Amino acid sequence: MKKKKPTEEELNKLEVKKWGIWTKEESVFPWSYDETETCYILEGEVEVLDSKTGERLSFQKGDLVQFPKGLECKWTVKKPVRKHYHFGDLDI
Repeated sequence: MKKKKPTEEELNKLEVKKWGIWTKEESVFPWSYDETETCYILEGEVEVLDSKTGERLSFQKGDLVQFPKGLECKWTVKKPVRKHYHFGDLDI
């Protein structure tokens, strides 16, 4: 799992505004990734726990986050989340 605070230039280069939007209320649920997902957080606060390694990643508004293909995890949405998302390999 990767997280960074991107610049406007980086967001424009990735064409983030053309990506789909996903929303989710406060909740806890298991999730797995069949392919790499990159997302840009518009609103909310989330913690993701890697089920295999125990690694935790917290992120919120303004973060660019990437989840690797094959990741099995648990999402804890602490504040309702709204994000742009893209599936496929991107270099962030």
